[in-house]
Amino acid sequence: MLSGNLKKMSVSAENGKVQYVLTLGDNSVNVNELIGKKVALHFKGPINCVNCGRVTNKSFSQGFCFPCFKKLAACDSCMMSPEKCHFHLGTCREPEWAEKYCMQDHYVYLANSSGLKVGITRGDQLPTRWIDQGATQARALFRVSTRRMSGLVETLFKDQVADKTNWRNMLKGTPVELNLEYEQERLIGLLYDGLDSLQNEFGLQSIIDLSDENETHEFVYPVLEYPTKITSLNAEKTPEIEGVLMGIKGQYWMLDTGVINIRKYTGYQASLTF
Repeated sequence: MLSGNLKKMSVSAENGKVQYVLTLGDNSVNVNELIGKKVALHFKGPINCVNCGRVTNKSFSQGFCFPCFKKLAACDSCMMSPEKCHFHLGTCREPEWAEKYCMQDHYVYLANSSGLKVGITRGDQLPTRWIDQGATQARALFRVSTRRMSGLVETLFKDQVADKTNWRNMLKGTPVELNLEYEQERLIGLLYDGLDSLQNEFGLQSIIDLSDENETHEFVYPVLEYPTKITSLNAEKTPEIEGVLMGIKGQYWMLDTGVINIRKYTGYQASLTF
């Protein structure tokens, strides 16, 4: 049995085959090796804030207590809507934190998870971001100068393509393969005027087109069988979750009893038996 504060699974991909490691406190386990076995996750302990460590009755923004949620830049609304970044206005909650995480190169990308979507991430979060979203294909479109710029570019694409993964559809199986290189060319053609306008305002180097130097990445997830019906398991309502682990995709465990989003319970005290 392993026990401790739950963290989102760390991921890696060798030749496109996704590997998962689950961490509980100081303990970790290769979850791929548990596929096909009966496992049990018990959520019986407190919730600890991932920032300050204090015990909290409710987790905010995947692992934070309410005071940290209200004061940390990592929990500000602009993290979900980066085009609303207000660093340049001098009103950032934590300017030094933002210099490290927001005022650096980001990527705008296309992915195929529950279908075609556009997304953004920091340069050091690839391919982790793609795997966390359950993408079977992904391709970077642009390298941009700041998080705010990534949001402004992404906003242009939202009228043409989804910007969120439908997690239920993602867990139903492998989506139809797409030609992301074709989609990249098609979308850039449609949005050329908007992209050109952003470059005129912020400078040519603010948006670097990666069409000529990029490739489409493909990922295969450890899944024995996809569920025919998506039943969501809630640790708040059912603190003892058991079943045969049939597969993992994104940050979801697919059990024969239902599916659970591991990342949702970051900071929760839990134990794992298998």
